[in-house]
Amino acid sequence: MTSANTNLTATFDTALTRHARIEVPLICGAMYPCSNWELVAAASAAGGIGILQPISLVYAHKGDFRESLKKMNSAAGGKPIGMNVLTEASSKVYLDRMTKWVDIALEEGVRFFVSSLGNPKWIVDRVAPFGGIVYHDVTEKKWALKAADAGVHGLIAVNNRAGGHAGAKGVQELLDELSSLGLPVVCAGGIGDEAGFVQAMGMGYAGAQLGTRFIATTECSAHNDYKLAILKAKSADIVLTDKISGVPVAVIRSPYVEAIGMHATGLAKLLLQNNRTKHYMRLYYSLQSLWKLKRSNAKGSGYEQYFQAGKSVDGIDQIEPTAAIVDRYAQAARLARVGTALQAAA
Repeated sequence: MTSANTNLTATFDTALTRHARIEVPLICGAMYPCSNWELVAAASAAGGIGILQPISLVYAHKGDFRESLKKMNSAAGGKPIGMNVLTEASSKVYLDRMTKWVDIALEEGVRFFVSSLGNPKWIVDRVAPFGGIVYHDVTEKKWALKAADAGVHGLIAVNNRAGGHAGAKGVQELLDELSSLGLPVVCAGGIGDEAGFVQAMGMGYAGAQLGTRFIATTECSAHNDYKLAILKAKSADIVLTDKISGVPVAVIRSPYVEAIGMHATGLAKLLLQNNRTKHYMRLYYSLQSLWKLKRSNAKGSGYEQYFQAGKSVDGIDQIEPTAAIVDRYAQAARLARVGTALQAAA
């Protein structure tokens, strides 16, 4: 038997770790309203990367965007922090506001961006002069092709086990579909424990993006009822509702969700199906749901319970520090890598 490297402190080397300049290929995904600055900073300080969401910071947590960034950078010890950019450009007011936030982020040292919705070309062009890197959320190949044409550096594959706006395809199916594009692919959805992370890395993903797992942490400012709901839930309790944004969103089944129903009906359904009116209807739902999500997050189970979560709840059984999660996942992946190396060397 030949010798093999069994150093468990060795750093990871994937396209994601190189692009984001991080130690562990783990992303704490942007979540409304759960992305408080303390959580984002904790993920980055632990060696992964936290993704800030400006709408959450400014409107849900009432923080000044630049000051929140400065606090995150300080708490993260100067380690990289990322930013989520909703690339939807149908509203000039929104686009101008998002562009300003991107410019502030660049001034404060952010170089890793996760874009979602719409065409990411404008954000790619905006951050390119600063050496910025853009990964784009996709749920299938046709959107990945558009993102590749826009010049993104990587793809975040949102599968059918994700929370929030989940995709329709499985973990392996989506990777197989996207791997031919020549871009690094990050797994997003269904990873609630270290075994899931090890499996994703073994399949060939460049890293993983976690959302639900990081809500159940000590740093996340979500109401304790929300965190306990995640601990109690099983994957069968995750249902899709189109009454949050007009398109299916994964939430924990609750009496409130069941009472209002999970599908648009009547006039709302007709407006969502019409190409000329669907954007206005989605905007109406989104504005309404942002308020409900914020109130639910602040007031817990005593209010309208819109608790977004993915099927990763099966692997989550405790509320713990963010660093403990990152460390445990990294150690498991390193052990698996050492085991593979020993088998190959035998």
